[in-house]
Amino acid sequence: MSHIRGRFHKPADKLVAEYTASIPFDWRLYPYDIAGSIAHARMLAKQGIISDKEAEIIISGLASIREEIEQGKFQFKPELEDIHMNIEARLLEKVGEVGGKLHTARSRNDQVALDLRLFAREAISDTLAKLRELQRVLISLAEANKDIIIPGYTHLQPAQPVLLAHHLLAYFEMLQRDADRFSDCLKRTDVMPLGSGALAGVAYKNIDREFLARQLGFSQLSQNSIDAVSDRDFVLEYEAAASLTMMHLSRLAEEIILWSSAEFNFIELDEAYATGSSIMPQKKNPDVAELARGKTGRVYGRLMALLTTMKALPLSYNRDMQEDKEGFFDTVDTLLSTLEVFTGMVKTLQVKPENTRRAVEQGYILATDLADYLVKKGEAFRTAHALVARLVSYAMEKDKPFAELSLAEYKVFSPLFEQDVYSITIESSIAARDIIGGTAPKQVERALATAKKTIGGFRGEK
Repeated sequence: MSHIRGRFHKPADKLVAEYTASIPFDWRLYPYDIAGSIAHARMLAKQGIISDKEAEIIISGLASIREEIEQGKFQFKPELEDIHMNIEARLLEKVGEVGGKLHTARSRNDQVALDLRLFAREAISDTLAKLRELQRVLISLAEANKDIIIPGYTHLQPAQPVLLAHHLLAYFEMLQRDADRFSDCLKRTDVMPLGSGALAGVAYKNIDREFLARQLGFSQLSQNSIDAVSDRDFVLEYEAAASLTMMHLSRLAEEIILWSSAEFNFIELDEAYATGSSIMPQKKNPDVAELARGKTGRVYGRLMALLTTMKALPLSYNRDMQEDKEGFFDTVDTLLSTLEVFTGMVKTLQVKPENTRRAVEQGYILATDLADYLVKKGEAFRTAHALVARLVSYAMEKDKPFAELSLAEYKVFSPLFEQDVYSITIESSIAARDIIGGTAPKQVERALATAKKTIGGFRGEK
């Protein structure tokens, strides 16, 4: 670190150098750091702060360094602390003293803010693309099984029959809210901080921040230099949105785990997305879904860690903020890989309609429909609810499904029961929910069409 220890008379202790170094993880920012430096060099030349020839030499050197890194030939040096100084030191080696002019009108504080925003912007774009792919797969699975009826649950107890497609589209809605959140996060990420300097702005009135924004594809300029270098809200927003997405994926994971169990047996996971047991030959474990469920806590932890880091920091930049990167990178990696593996798992799972039908016919899942039947005959709902509750208790004692009760048995509980009570079926229950947002086939068809329109077209999945 000798090149940035100008006022000190001795080098940093080896342990300090190792403790403060961020290069083991922030090396990932190299493409963004180099892109920002190239734009900065062009701006300095455009404004006459450095010559065109000097800018050309610097840009050529930076391009060469990028190639070295991409080819695995670049030697990252922990003693140089971070990705910024590693690149700058190598630039000086390659082009000489002219490389030292690149840092004119710039600080590492606005440089790292820029790099992180460029990284976050790309991460959001990748996240949105993977969310869309999972949504498409959910639509495909829903369409392929749109006539399949399953028990709908509350408290994990059979409640009312629903179309499987309706159930799957609930996850489409969750993922759409996730996509909306990431899109909204992008608005506040897409802010160009370069020109803020260390904290007070830079003392070069003729720098062109608008030019830098255009070069780097930003739609906005930061409006306060202190805020620009100390703001990590956009990282927190991504991590918060990622936490919600992982929560949604964890809920779907839990249902996949339940549905693939021998007790439910609603679905069969593809062998490529399941594992065996080291001791029990018969096992087919839903490890992918279980790991996604587990990794949700990991993403939550990254969010809480950064919130805690930022909670009492005075303005402007503090070294504590170096702790933003590892958690952020891990959150992005975890979310993107989870979305990708979920897309494959959902795309390849098979529904077992004979088992879902058997499950929906068990128990007394049409009890609400019987209460509604009495209401339509003039009974108050609360009274109808109590009558049907007693009817259910009677049927359970006799070990009879509703369909096997005689009309005389029905009339013991209410004289309003007539022969048409036998027209209440699983299919009639589904069809009766013919309101916007309901599970009726017509409404599910409408919801599927809306979902396809929402994601901007649809590619059928094979």
